[in-house]
Amino acid sequence: MEQQDRKLKTEKKILNLSLAGSILFLLAEIFFAIYTGSKAVLMDCVYDIADLVMIGPFILLVPLLYKPTTKRRPYGFAQVESLFVLIKYCILLGVDVVLVLNCVKSILSGGNEVDASVLAAFEIAVSAGCVIMYLVLNRFQKKYSSPSIKAELFIWKLDALSTLGVGCAFLINLLLMRTPLSFICPYVDPGIAIILAVILVREPIEMIFDSLRSLVLFAPDDEIREKVKASCEDILGREGCEITDIDIIKTGRKVWAEIYFLPAGNVVDLVKLKAMHKEIIAKAREQFDSVYIDLLPDMEEYHVLAPDEITARREDLIKYLDEREQKKEKKKTKTK
Repeated sequence: MEQQDRKLKTEKKILNLSLAGSILFLLAEIFFAIYTGSKAVLMDCVYDIADLVMIGPFILLVPLLYKPTTKRRPYGFAQVESLFVLIKYCILLGVDVVLVLNCVKSILSGGNEVDASVLAAFEIAVSAGCVIMYLVLNRFQKKYSSPSIKAELFIWKLDALSTLGVGCAFLINLLLMRTPLSFICPYVDPGIAIILAVILVREPIEMIFDSLRSLVLFAPDDEIREKVKASCEDILGREGCEITDIDIIKTGRKVWAEIYFLPAGNVVDLVKLKAMHKEIIAKAREQFDSVYIDLLPDMEEYHVLAPDEITARREDLIKYLDEREQKKEKKKTKTK
């Protein structure tokens, strides 16, 4: 319980800090978007507004994600997190499309004249600020991380790179103004905005599909399956058990897994099963923030053995256990 409280406090601290930083940068971007009339700055500004609108309510949602599961809520509030992420990225995708259409319209009507020197200085300064914020949040993240924290870190990293790119583009625009290619200059600002939108559209699309998969409780990607399998395979194999199938559900930050296995000699030792389960959960929590694993003997794969086969298997198991004990004794002797 104390560990959960520490995680909750850390997550809220990171999100509050990110919220404060977002508000500060947003105010600066609104001012410069109005002052310069830049569509590229407006693109950043609208993205930040969409993120800000979502992060505020999410801070209120975070405590609910730490509540235990109940009979009424077998998945807790994990699906609410998936729904929240889905809404957030649908808004971002919609904003992205509208701004691209706006920029295309601007290009067709003759482009957009802006003060490139002021915008270059502003974007590079914002990029430096985003790098500082990313480093501060990353330091807190070392204590504890979650999908929401990783999302915030990703957004700050993306902001740092995109604003730096925009700043460099406006510097190039300054150079073009002194060359025969100066006729391109009015199209640089909306062109940069379109390039930003195209680059940034990938994440919303990926997250929308991922959130939908979580909401309808489809199986997650193979990477999660392999991580769960790796957490169980060695521990079960050590006791002569064989994994026959794995069912996994992931919604929000929570992962549920059912591990079907054949016990050694078709005999389930409940004491050993409990010890293995405890060890598997401890190992899995090194990989996942919130994970639930059930170990289930596979009834479909189970078959009644002939008496002579049972005897042979028991002899094999006894031999295996004797060899393991002998190895332990040899190690103790060497240590002494």
